[in-house]
Amino acid sequence: MTIFIDNKSGAPIYEQIYTQLKAQIISGALAEDALLPSIRSLAKDLRISVITTKRAYDELEREGFIYTVAGKGCFVAPKNVELLREENLKKIESLLAQALHLAAMCGLNRQDILDMLDIMEEGKNI
Repeated sequence: MTIFIDNKSGAPIYEQIYTQLKAQIISGALAEDALLPSIRSLAKDLRISVITTKRAYDELEREGFIYTVAGKGCFVAPKNVELLREENLKKIESLLAQALHLAAMCGLNRQDILDMLDIMEEGKNI
């Protein structure tokens, strides 16, 4: 497990940890039921506050990406297919919103966009 903290980033440190761990879990880089570093250990390795690390872990647990076993630590939760689907739907919605904004700036209408999608789909055999 690798986590990089970018002090020049505008994102809070807990959010950077949360985002990177979540991405590693979704991608499969962190396997189901894998033991994560303890909150104290990760805080020490990253040279940050235990409170910051705990906040990232709490957020991951609240969203179902990790679970805690008392006295044993935090583990990667089994992948929830529905949760992953929701994550991907949010990304798609965001990208579509950007596409619609760009289309409006170019004067494209709905049919122009649908035609573009049809052409892209034919070329990629989705």
